Amino acid sequence: MTYRIGVDGGATKTECILVNAAGEVLARHTTSGSNPSVGGVEQVTKILNEALVALKQKANVGVAEPQITLLCVAGSATSWEQVTQRLTNYGRVILEKDSVPVLELATAGKPGLVIHAGTGSFIAARSNDDQVHYAGGLGWKFGDQGSGYDIGKRCIERALLEKQGWVKKSRLSDIITEHTHLSEVADLTQYFYSTETSPSAISSLAPAIMAAVDQGDTVATQIVLKSAAELLDFGVEVARTLYGDSALAHIPVGVSGHILKHNLVFKALTQAAVFALHRVEDTPTEGVRRLLVRLN
Repeated sequence: MTYRIGVDGGATKTECILVNAAGEVLARHTTSGSNPSVGGVEQVTKILNEALVALKQKANVGVAEPQITLLCVAGSATSWEQVTQRLTNYGRVILEKDSVPVLELATAGKPGLVIHAGTGSFIAARSNDDQVHYAGGLGWKFGDQGSGYDIGKRCIERALLEKQGWVKKSRLSDIITEHTHLSEVADLTQYFYSTETSPSAISSLAPAIMAAVDQGDTVATQIVLKSAAELLDFGVEVARTLYGDSALAHIPVGVSGHILKHNLVFKALTQAAVFALHRVEDTPTEGVRRLLVRLN
């Protein structure tokens, strides 16, 4: 039997699919996160091997090897190369960044780009010579505008100034108190600066902040729109560098992630953008499937 395997792997979960020669999904398997930068090479190798065995069992393909195993994954490329060296009997193994499936959904393999914001943010683009480029995604310490982390960080700053009494109170003051069960500026500052407080403690504020946007909180709305606008501006610079000003109106540009696809945010980005935007609605695993179909 001719088949191919695709993997969408991140720090939180790993989704695997097995498709036949026609690109139809015959089996799926989901397991825990598989980022070697987080879990280490040994642990990720174990997780991936067990997941792929389970996937093949679900598809009942026996001992036959896949033509291709496509790994679209997060984390160090060097670490992933060590992982792939330990994979045996999985055909031709291809490594790609986890941004590539989202880019595939946004542009259908054509020149264009995707602007993504989740916990972090990034821009991925396919140039006219079919090369894939990755921009941003520098992580929570150095940027990631438009992301859950960046929005959370900006809202904490505003809420602390509110609690100091220097700016008008908004819903944000209550959000960080409800989130941390702390109300004093000194306690909140100590909590957020503590080495024991993970970045997720900041990015996990995003759902409550977006709920405040839905409830009409002006301050939360302004912060979210400003953060998203900065990511869009970066996307425009990437597009200008790759395609030139004259092509901007014609390239496909998708936005991905709950924050950017939020109705109010998407409307603001659409009005500000120099290119036409569309929402990426399919899941990353669908992007993996489409890549598997296109691979030679």
